[in-house]
Amino acid sequence: MRDGDWLTETGARIRGVLKVMVDADWLPGGAAVIGTGGMWEFVAVGRIDGEHDTAPDVSYDVASLTKVMATWPLVGRAVAEGVLDLNAPMSEYFPGEELPGAWVTTRQILTHTSRLNQVTWLERYVGTDQDLAEAILEDPLEEPGYLYVDRGFILLGLLLERLYGRGLDRLTADLWNRLGMRSTTYGPLPRSPHVAPTERRLVGTAPTWGVVHDEAAALMGGVAGHAGVFSTAIDLGAFAREMLRLSEDGEEGEIPGSFIRESWTPQVDAGNGLSRGLGWLITPEGVVYHNGFTGTSLFMHPESGRYVGVLTNAVHYGRDRTGLVDLRTAARAALIPQARESSS
Repeated sequence: MRDGDWLTETGARIRGVLKVMVDADWLPGGAAVIGTGGMWEFVAVGRIDGEHDTAPDVSYDVASLTKVMATWPLVGRAVAEGVLDLNAPMSEYFPGEELPGAWVTTRQILTHTSRLNQVTWLERYVGTDQDLAEAILEDPLEEPGYLYVDRGFILLGLLLERLYGRGLDRLTADLWNRLGMRSTTYGPLPRSPHVAPTERRLVGTAPTWGVVHDEAAALMGGVAGHAGVFSTAIDLGAFAREMLRLSEDGEEGEIPGSFIRESWTPQVDAGNGLSRGLGWLITPEGVVYHNGFTGTSLFMHPESGRYVGVLTNAVHYGRDRTGLVDLRTAARAALIPQARESSS
């Protein structure tokens, strides 16, 4: 199928799924970007709340997309600059060789095989004098195997700050500026029609708006390696386009092409027919992707150079996020070669 036809067809499909979800009051609305090469198309359906329309330039809390839009590329840059070794234990960067997590490596964190505690809650450390990185490394390790956890990326965010002597928000601001992402940032953001609110956590109160939805990231001041980033459909498209370009021919760039290609190569079995690369999930058809709890996703197919990014505040009406699986399935299916061929 020609790129132009694919853009039109995929845009219509995503728009249709979003409209069903909005009409059913499963979510207020959402924005999406569909692109390939130098072409892209935007979809915006519904509102950000009960009053304001959504649009491609509305900022959404991307939740765990923070892992791949902030921490992962900074790790790639640190590896290229020789300040971080994917296979070196954390004991080389943090004190305490006797801690259970001392021998966890960055590679294990990126592949979610670090065995770090699956429980992310950081409330137990509030009011103590214990360094957060030490606290994470001090907890007993889980059984060996694949287990998706946030704590590893929290730790990587803290590690990057120590390696560079700058806050994660400042490190990422410089990175995103160089990638042409003008609206991507850590919060807080002013409450406005240009920012989508997330969840109303207490009846009779305002929803979480312009501040991070993730509780652990909120305890860290809104800036963390696993959550806290706000972005737009426009910037999500710019990020996808640049990652695909760099993966193909960008040995010199903000993130080395070799690191991206390794990240998009299966490293461990993630179950359900999926593999985990460095940070990213990989389907048997070669689609690489990541999801965010608030209702966000980015899917890319390196072989074809096509991508679909979706931003919603699906938690606005509650954490059931009804219909989100259908939306993500439609986005992923649009990139699968067999699906494209059968529909052309």
